[in-house]
Amino acid sequence: MRKESEQWPSRGISPETDPRRRGNLAYDSAIQADLKAFERRLTEYIHCLQPATGRWRMLLIVVSVCTATGAWNWLIDPETQKVSFFTSLWNHPFFTISCITLIGLFFAGIHKRVVAPSIIAARCRTVLAEYNMSCDDTGKLILKPRPHVQ
Repeated sequence: MRKESEQWPSRGISPETDPRRRGNLAYDSAIQADLKAFERRLTEYIHCLQPATGRWRMLLIVVSVCTATGAWNWLIDPETQKVSFFTSLWNHPFFTISCITLIGLFFAGIHKRVVAPSIIAARCRTVLAEYNMSCDDTGKLILKPRPHVQ
């Protein structure tokens, strides 16, 4: 098969302006079917990420609340000012464990996992912008009007 540049010589004819393709219902319906299939797959993929994302968000919220509660108790303890730093951490194991857990979760990439569907949608928007399209956060395609060249 010939390359795109060989099929459409530089006479100003492109696949979009080719009179053989313009108004061709079979060609238009094939494009629509491809767009619907792409949209269906994108929404399915983003929808499948939602349960895992919700669980990661709940875990992050629980560990953050535990860390904040432990930090509050650690800070209001009068013994904290009198003993060394490591001794005060040893005296407050709830705060120490929750803080280590929170740091471990961030090193494991929880900050990416809680926003995974948004990352996928943003990357798709970047690619789709070249084709005058976009998508919302659920993966539904948004067709933009073609720019008029004058």
